[in-house]
Amino acid sequence: MRLLMTASAGLVLALTALTACTSATDGRGDGGPSATPTSSAASSAPSSHASSRPSSASTSSPTKSPTTTPPPPSRAAQVLASLDEAQRVGQLLMVDCPSTEAASATIEAITGQHVGGVILDGNSSLSVSQTRAVTGALQSHAPSGLGLLISTDQEGGLVRRLRGPGFSDIPSAVAQGQQSPSTLRAQATTWGGQLHAAGVNVDLAPVMDTVPADSPGNPPIGDLDREYGHDPGTVASHGTAVAEGLAAAGVAATIKHFPGLGRVTGNTDTTSGVTDTVTTRHDTYLQPFATAIRAGAPFVMMSTAIYSRLDPNTPAAFSSTIIGTILRGDLGFTGVIISDDLGNAAQVSGYSVGSRAVDFVQAGGDVVLTVNATQAATMTAALLSRANSDPAFKAKVDAAALVVLQEKQRLGLL
Repeated sequence: MRLLMTASAGLVLALTALTACTSATDGRGDGGPSATPTSSAASSAPSSHASSRPSSASTSSPTKSPTTTPPPPSRAAQVLASLDEAQRVGQLLMVDCPSTEAASATIEAITGQHVGGVILDGNSSLSVSQTRAVTGALQSHAPSGLGLLISTDQEGGLVRRLRGPGFSDIPSAVAQGQQSPSTLRAQATTWGGQLHAAGVNVDLAPVMDTVPADSPGNPPIGDLDREYGHDPGTVASHGTAVAEGLAAAGVAATIKHFPGLGRVTGNTDTTSGVTDTVTTRHDTYLQPFATAIRAGAPFVMMSTAIYSRLDPNTPAAFSSTIIGTILRGDLGFTGVIISDDLGNAAQVSGYSVGSRAVDFVQAGGDVVLTVNATQAATMTAALLSRANSDPAFKAKVDAAALVVLQEKQRLGLL
């Protein structure tokens, strides 16, 4: 092709010597949006390359359109292409493991069902180095070059799984909300550094639920002092500060529980039929989530409560309206969407184990979280069966797997 173009250019030069014709550019000299720029100036130039050449060159030969080379696929895309469908499905699960040991059920889920994520559950008095031994053992069972997302609930106060030597005695969110955002961000960086040293790369925090000051009782959040304040502005500023501090330490934050559990009167872990009758599509109580998303929060955890003014018959984690229209659409979130517990939570007990995973991914979710590692085989089988029989669902699985792998690449796990 280059030889042909060279010959053509020579012919044009000969013709221009005999005629008074002046060549013109073809309007594509900038290569379009897919062209590979050679510098920042080149990539932002609106005109063709010919416009930056001396005038004598532009009148003596035609503009040559550069060869456009598509950018190479990302590492995440390359890994996705190397995985079969069962392995892709496995990337969509995060299963339980005791905080104190690499349990056999968890290892089986990793090696047998290709599970790509683990949640360290249950309070632990192990030190940072001892916890690192547990996470290291888990990572040793993951495929080479495809590390695990390892998470835990390290919020503070009563919800603080890792409590041994080297881990700070983190105060409750209510107490954290009394500090300045800058102070809290610095402290969260310290807490995140401890998690990172222990081999934990995802913190299932901060809580972005707002509990009204006059709330008569809010079992999942208010009764446990998990809220940063009683107005969305305070929750937004302080929760985002925590997320940014964790990010500075190399730990991915998870804002939760979208679209909010601050105004319900039941705990979805222990009660079924939990319903929010207040939240609307453009509710001010969504502000903390929107603020953290604009600040770059990489994970959002979905509530399993029902929101009667958003989708009256479907838990949020299974609602394409709440996930797709509101979270992905209105709030513009492009990161990883993870469920609240779909394993033992009373709120989802009316759904079969397999359908919980399928319904979540069908609605637009990415990572199915279960605190019961023995459910991995059932969940992955259901996802794989649906993917193999439904091309549209397979596309959802593959897209979700890519989102997960992109986050793993960002965290240095690929």
